[in-house]
Amino acid sequence: MRLKDRVAVITGAANGIGLATARKFADEGAILVLCDVQQEALDRALAGLLPRSPQSSAHRVDVTKRAEVDAMVQAVLARHGRIDVLVNNAGITRDARLQKMTEEQFDQVIDVNLKGVFHCTQAVVGPMLERGSGVILNASSVVGLYGNFGQTNYAATKAGVIGFTRTWARELGPKGIRVNAVCPGFIATDILSTIPEKVLERMRESCWLHRLGQPEEIANIYAFLASDEASYVNGVALEASGGMSL
Repeated sequence: MRLKDRVAVITGAANGIGLATARKFADEGAILVLCDVQQEALDRALAGLLPRSPQSSAHRVDVTKRAEVDAMVQAVLARHGRIDVLVNNAGITRDARLQKMTEEQFDQVIDVNLKGVFHCTQAVVGPMLERGSGVILNASSVVGLYGNFGQTNYAATKAGVIGFTRTWARELGPKGIRVNAVCPGFIATDILSTIPEKVLERMRESCWLHRLGQPEEIANIYAFLASDEASYVNGVALEASGGMSL
């Protein structure tokens, strides 16, 4: 098992790519720390994962609130003594065209998708530096690479996450901590459930595999990047989009 006994904090772990990543990490032997704002979904996720990873725990955490992030990290350190992997997966969308986007919509997405990544990484990096090892994985998006209609706020955050990744890879790489980002294309999660079929078909046709990606396919990438198999991979923003950019 590639992640045996490694303590992995995963934000946005109750659904979608976060939950798929938790399942994959559990199968690879990790001890999971599931974080999300949705208590009910978080409890269900933990119940489903405990048979695979009995030492795992769940924490209701709002990544925009630094005190909650710090409290979670301290609880994990008290229980396990270390944090080996952080997956900054929590994210939201509040879409609107530039002319119609409200300041509230803009700020909400910035706070979760960008500032939340900053909070979580800054909170775990101290203990990682003390141990001289660690892996930080950031959820970006193809939208951060190419932009997208109606997603000024989301595109800004996902481009910013790539900037975080490349900066932290330079700062932390010499200290034994690898930092990488994953840029998924259109993935079949609940976030697409309200999108009309006509639009979904356009999404499928936008990549050369002519289908949506599955959460498990992104989870597999996170598992590789978290493992020693990726020990020389640092500072990348890996696009997983079925070939959208071709």
